[in-house]
Amino acid sequence: MSEQDDLSAWGDALAEQAEAEAGDDANDDALDWGDALTQQANANATKASLEDLGGSNSSGGKNKVDLDVLLDVPVTLQLEIGRAKVSIRNLLSYTQGSVVEMDRLAGEPLDLLVNGTLIAHGEVVVINDKFGVRLTDVVSPQERIRKLK
Repeated sequence: MSEQDDLSAWGDALAEQAEAEAGDDANDDALDWGDALTQQANANATKASLEDLGGSNSSGGKNKVDLDVLLDVPVTLQLEIGRAKVSIRNLLSYTQGSVVEMDRLAGEPLDLLVNGTLIAHGEVVVINDKFGVRLTDVVSPQERIRKLK
């Protein structure tokens, strides 16, 4: 039995049940559902034709990815100085001036994350009274891909 036949049978059954128990609001809903399923089964759907967006280029027919499209996509950079696990009880007791101990030692490199993925390690610097980071170790693209798998 095809999917259309199946939908049509369900639609007919719901419509029949609704007619048998007519006069009730719930039955009106069942009748509506029955009609909708019958209409869906009887609808003529046509397959959409899609054109090929990948055109050939001058590099011998191979598809070349145009990275210029991605250069203006915004990403989020984060510097992580450390992490701490605390109970909700301790979290609620924090006030102005409270000190939260992190899992890293002072002077350890920070993690530079791009959209939540570790990209590099670095150290804090001050440039024109603003914080910055000097990258000390950049994670290789191969290592990043290996971590994704």
